[in-house]
Amino acid sequence: MKKIFLIISLILFNIHQAKTISDSLYIPNDFLATVFDDCDACGCAAGNGSSGFESLLNLQFIGVKYFAQHYKTKENLFVRDLTQDQYFNTIQLWSKIPLMKKLSVYASLPFHFHQKQTLQRDININGIGDLNLMGIYQLLNSKDNIHQLSGGIGVKVPLGKFDEKGISGVNPSFQLGTGSWDYQMALNYKFQRNKVSVLLNTDYTIKTENKKQYHFGNQWNYAATGFYQILANEKVIFSGKGGLQGEVYNRNKQFDEVLPNTAGSALYGKLGFEASYKKFSLGSEIMLPAYSNLAGGDIEAKSRFSIFLNVGI
Repeated sequence: MKKIFLIISLILFNIHQAKTISDSLYIPNDFLATVFDDCDACGCAAGNGSSGFESLLNLQFIGVKYFAQHYKTKENLFVRDLTQDQYFNTIQLWSKIPLMKKLSVYASLPFHFHQKQTLQRDININGIGDLNLMGIYQLLNSKDNIHQLSGGIGVKVPLGKFDEKGISGVNPSFQLGTGSWDYQMALNYKFQRNKVSVLLNTDYTIKTENKKQYHFGNQWNYAATGFYQILANEKVIFSGKGGLQGEVYNRNKQFDEVLPNTAGSALYGKLGFEASYKKFSLGSEIMLPAYSNLAGGDIEAKSRFSIFLNVGI
């Protein structure tokens, strides 16, 4: 069954075609901007440690990305205040390979190094995370390229270590991986005209029970991002971006029993930029919470930051 899902994920879905320098605006295909942003307090590290999928001019690339998150949690059940700082850090290798005009495959492999600070001592975990594979297919592209619609499915392969002891804390997602095979479905719509573009994304992740009979809750992400081209010439393109991104998590289960204070939601505002020079693509983004209600209020989202560098291959 696992091999079947792997094959399916490789068979499906697309990449938008790169624009030529003569276009009035080129923005990256942020199709996976929320698909791989499932590293929250209800699914952090238990996810894949990426906050997006960006590539400016390269249809094929290999790159590296750094992604950081900060949360505030209750240290134990007998403390009312949120006193514990938790830091989730990820360095991720990723690549995008087109198979044909409307079909491409995306892959990412994260390395996590996380820390939570307690009154007794700091606790650190680090190691490889879960491998992600996704296929993307272009469903619609208007003749003038103003409207584009893509869909995708993906699979997360459980390479990261799941520590059963870690689920006893306030944040059971203080892990390197879920220990389970998880599956993703996504849709992306892009509107583009002159120097302005808008991306609308939504995706849903189905998480399964791992070998320790622990089941992280399913997850829904959504985002709206606007781009404005600030600079463009024969070698350089620079765009600013801003928008909103939301995440909703279902309750976790253990031995098929629903666990309290494991569901939640959060809404972030985000600002950033993306640029390209010849074969190189660079981008960065900062996210701050507009709303946070995670784990029944026991976890508060604080901030996120990411930066990536891609090279065309």
